[in-house]
Amino acid sequence: MQRGSDRLNVHKDDEMKHELQGMLRSGHPTRSEEWHDPEPTADDDPRVAGGPVTPGTGEESMAALRHELARHLGRTAFPAGPRELIGVLRSRHAPDALVEPLQELPHKARYANAQQLAEALVRSATAETTGTAGPEGPAAHA
Repeated sequence: MQRGSDRLNVHKDDEMKHELQGMLRSGHPTRSEEWHDPEPTADDDPRVAGGPVTPGTGEESMAALRHELARHLGRTAFPAGPRELIGVLRSRHAPDALVEPLQELPHKARYANAQQLAEALVRSATAETTGTAGPEGPAAHA
């Protein structure tokens, strides 16, 4: 039965599945000609293309971190604490570099959205790099 929405016929679909089967099973390109394969990332490629986004300082990294958190968590994960969010991120196969900083957050804290979570992660990362994560840190003055 032809639905009319298919761009290719059944035979072409089967042919394409057969061509991709080796790559899907092995996890890497299986062509013998190297010129078919995509080039690896370069040192000066944008940060998102070169690996996972991690908490840092600056508006640019805050936006990228918020985007990555929202992309992996969605709206249904909030409001939640760090333990619940870690569980959701792990179940959705988020990169470890995005999950591990959540373990440093206060266990009783609750976050209503990705913006609040990103701000807390950046504050935590900034406190660790400046060495102010103690009684003198930002949480003591809040």
